[in-house]
Amino acid sequence: MIKVQLPLSDDIVRSLKVGDPVALSGVMVTGRDAVHKWMIDTFIKKTRPPQGDDLDVYAAIQPLLRGSVIYHCGPVVAGLDTKDYRFVAAGPTTSSREEPYQGDVMRHFKIQGVIGKGGMGVKTLAACQEVPGLYLHAIGGAASLIAQTVTRVLGVYKYDFGVPEAMWVIEVQDFPAVVTMDAHGGSLHAEVEQHSREVLEGLLAKA
Repeated sequence: MIKVQLPLSDDIVRSLKVGDPVALSGVMVTGRDAVHKWMIDTFIKKTRPPQGDDLDVYAAIQPLLRGSVIYHCGPVVAGLDTKDYRFVAAGPTTSSREEPYQGDVMRHFKIQGVIGKGGMGVKTLAACQEVPGLYLHAIGGAASLIAQTVTRVLGVYKYDFGVPEAMWVIEVQDFPAVVTMDAHGGSLHAEVEQHSREVLEGLLAKA
């Protein structure tokens, strides 16, 4: 495992390649569908005006996201009543739902790492080359084990979106992941898709 400290830097990002196993330590932020749509609509495409605490949250998350990681995760969180938050489960959710948004969000906030499962498409891969950034695959089905790498919950934003969709600011120690899209245009997901297509075409040709 390659030990990686958050926030990232351009040099660190470019030193990592598809297939590299990493152990991340530092501060990251969770964010799923509601968060990405809110970011795009309110601050990037500006199709809706800021409302409520939007501007305060924007100011708070900018330094947290710059050079850091957004994690596609809908956690199970204990201590909601006392606000003594503790992650019970923290498995990755499917990343493909964020493909329409992720590249623009990465560029706007200079996010250099995206964690999820299932991979992403050409828009995110292009952003990984430009920002530069990485897509990292976390282990599906290991939600409770991943939660054990969360050493502290530092805060939460957009709680009104609901617990799974809120932006949880977490400190992690040795969070395990694998680089599956890199800053050099490499994509394990594209390779698998191409190989699968070739196998299918071969089978159809024999039919």
